[in-house]
Amino acid sequence: MLTHNGTQTIETERLILRRFEYSDCDAVFANWASDENVQKMYSEPTYHTKEEVNGLLDKYISSYEREDYYRWAVIDRENGQCIGQIAYFLVDNKNHFAEIEYCIGAQFQCKGYATEATKAVIDFGFSKMNLHKVQICTKTINAPSKRVIEKCGFTYEGTLRDYFFMDGKYVGRLYFSILRDEYENRR
Repeated sequence: MLTHNGTQTIETERLILRRFEYSDCDAVFANWASDENVQKMYSEPTYHTKEEVNGLLDKYISSYEREDYYRWAVIDRENGQCIGQIAYFLVDNKNHFAEIEYCIGAQFQCKGYATEATKAVIDFGFSKMNLHKVQICTKTINAPSKRVIEKCGFTYEGTLRDYFFMDGKYVGRLYFSILRDEYENRR
């Protein structure tokens, strides 16, 4: 049985994972939501105005009323800036698993932030939500994301071939997971 307690603040060495606030709008817009390349890898639309980003924040913030909603703003402790986001965007109550998605702004990538945030959210899932399995996926062309997934201890499960059509060609989707006992044995 899953335990739902909503999006709670998580602190790591360099990051604070917390609920989104409207004051994050400028950083969300500047750091990733307006970046076509970042959004394409994240399979999300590019936002062209701060008004559009505020609409996205409306959706996130109003969803915090639900105890089974888990989406965190990734805040850099050093500058207090929102540099990305991470979420359990799919929570399966019947089968006791959840799937992580994350997005980090281009200028903050390849610095360990995604790995640090993902490890914290995995721990939250097993220790606070009572998950049996955490899963995650990435595009076959996204080598940095695949490296994050490997650093977090996920096991490769398979590839859905030609899953995405991007820039005139097909791209596969790689699936990974980690089970509770695997996670606990690695600690």
